[in-house]
Amino acid sequence: MTPIAPTLRAAVLVALAAPVALVVAAVAPGAWIVAPALGGALLVLVVADALLAGSLDDIALTMPADVEVGAEVAVLANARFAGGMRERVDCALALDPRLAPGGRMAFALERLGGREWSAAVHCRPSRRGTGKIDTLWLRWTGPLGLGARQAKRQLDRAVRIWPNIGEVRSPALQTFLKDAQFGLIARRIRGEGTQFEALTEYQPGMDRRRIDWKSSARHVHLYAKEFETERNNQIVFAFDCGQAMCEPVGGQGDGVPRIDRAVSAGLVTSYVALKGGDRVALFGFAARPEVMTPFVADSREFHRLQSAAAALDYHAQEPNFTLALATLAGRLQRRSLIVVFSDFTDPTSAELMIESIGRLVSRHLVLFVTMEDLELEDLAAAEPADMQRLAMAVTADSLLRQRALVTRRLQQLGVDVIEAPHHLIGTRLIDAYLSIKRSGAIG
Repeated sequence: MTPIAPTLRAAVLVALAAPVALVVAAVAPGAWIVAPALGGALLVLVVADALLAGSLDDIALTMPADVEVGAEVAVLANARFAGGMRERVDCALALDPRLAPGGRMAFALERLGGREWSAAVHCRPSRRGTGKIDTLWLRWTGPLGLGARQAKRQLDRAVRIWPNIGEVRSPALQTFLKDAQFGLIARRIRGEGTQFEALTEYQPGMDRRRIDWKSSARHVHLYAKEFETERNNQIVFAFDCGQAMCEPVGGQGDGVPRIDRAVSAGLVTSYVALKGGDRVALFGFAARPEVMTPFVADSREFHRLQSAAAALDYHAQEPNFTLALATLAGRLQRRSLIVVFSDFTDPTSAELMIESIGRLVSRHLVLFVTMEDLELEDLAAAEPADMQRLAMAVTADSLLRQRALVTRRLQQLGVDVIEAPHHLIGTRLIDAYLSIKRSGAIG
């Protein structure tokens, strides 16, 4: 038999009955038996109400076994009872904090009709990994709302949380890839690369530097050179998995970590690169190198990159740029585009990062991607209403100036820098990649 418990309504009635019992005892001491009689009657009502609620026949919880970080996921709970009358049915779940803040979800079920109760709620996973749903509690009250019955179920269900590749499946990107100059059909691609392809009649709006003056003079007509867009370039997406990148962004303390935003942007750009005929690898590091995949050359192997990205762990430690980028450079046998996702919190770590990236620039093309710190910008722009806010604004402004200085130093080294809000870095990164590809700067 399921346990029976009094509800809050019953507790309130007991609290209200206590003063009545005191008044009766003071006015008519011989009628003291009224107080325990009231208590006993209330206890009988609680038990009777709980029994009228009926017993639980079955409870089912439905949730996808594979979800994506930051994506809204539906959780469906269905309860079926064996007779009885119920006023309210509540459900609570104990689960991994990756799946819900605080590791707990509580919600009320709604009557479907007859003995069926159901509820559909949503959660938003905040980190990659495997999250478990451990325990389910169900509590239902009788028609008077005085007595409740409870049931507990051990679920031990695992939910795999993958990197978010929603943008890869977006209709906008798929349409872009179909209409782009490269991608879905095997043919020679004419564009703005470096390998000469053919001559074409000069059209207004073309770059004048593409005019072939000798051929134009020979044919007494303006002709421009067309080049074949480069393919088979090597692109490495390097992810800093250190402490700064593990902090949440885009939420009030419960947002998705920077590393997951970076992984999503890196994966969608990887998909575009694979469709463009380039080769892609992933590299993750913190205090030491963590993940280094072989180069993938076919978009049908994209799932290998997604699996490798899912293995990037969260580290509460400062990254070792010197060791990581030296290891990466030693494994690259030809000039490559290296996209570094990172962030920095102090001048010392930024200095080491600049030195390490500077060593790569001599042999490779480096693109540095970081997310704007909107919280710092809000603090710096806030009106200083008191001394505390003034101090916070000055500190935030100082940190923003340091970030701007680091960005300028990277650009002086020849590094392309993308600094954008977290929801725009994917788009900015694709634009930068396509611009680099058209210019033929990798090969």
